[in-house]
Amino acid sequence: MSMLLYIIQEVDIDQKLKDAPDNNYSIGVFIGTMLPFVILVAIAYLVYRYNKKRIKED
Repeated sequence: MSMLLYIIQEVDIDQKLKDAPDNNYSIGVFIGTMLPFVILVAIAYLVYRYNKKRIKED
């Protein structure tokens, strides 16, 4: 599974940073690489909270 994720997300960040026009671009690259993981963590937390409340009501 992790190999599949690596192949999908294979991006040469160092090359992007070398070709960056200014420092703000590097901040955008950092946010762009972290954003998918943050969204996945948020979705996982929401699913966990939903299931915890549902079990508690039963």
